[in-house]
Amino acid sequence: MSAPATTRVRARTRPAAVRRRTERLARFALFAECLLTGVWIALAALPLVTLVPAFAAGCAHLRRQTEDRRGGLREFTGDLREAVRTGPLVSPLTGAALVLLALDLRIARSGLLPGGRLLAAVSALCALALAVAVLRTAAAWRPGARWVPLLRAAVRRTATDPAGSLLLVGGFAAVALTAWQLPPLAVPALGALAAAAVVTDRRR
Repeated sequence: MSAPATTRVRARTRPAAVRRRTERLARFALFAECLLTGVWIALAALPLVTLVPAFAAGCAHLRRQTEDRRGGLREFTGDLREAVRTGPLVSPLTGAALVLLALDLRIARSGLLPGGRLLAAVSALCALALAVAVLRTAAAWRPGARWVPLLRAAVRRTATDPAGSLLLVGGFAAVALTAWQLPPLAVPALGALAAAAVVTDRRR
């Protein structure tokens, strides 16, 4: 091949190589942002009563990143304050419901009730469905939105979008497995769970 032809081929392939390199860097940057968001969520959720608003703020932050909108810790903190202000009882009520389901599961597995296995299975499924619906609610939250309508819509999507619900169940399982094998990595893994919730919300 002549020198001019070789030069033209290289000129055509160079932009493609640069584009692939840029895409790889962008994906890595988004992955790093997910891990950082997991740390922010964990710190914001330490009081426990801010767990769901922390996920809502984390999902909002990752949504901004995927939409090429600027946003950092200050925006995350602002979203967190707004989510707590508009839904101060979301986390306590969710925690109370999960505790009741855990008690039902414990009683069902004790063997003291007839049909305990069936009750245990129903309690476990209800707990998973509630966790998925709450995470979907957090992913759909926007500043100024009301939590109750969001939760109702999330419950409907949990039932009508089984593929998305299974994706979030897999996210919960991944975080639990990470916490069991490598506990320190469970904190950044929360960001991956928030990213899965954002992706699932976009399926609408």
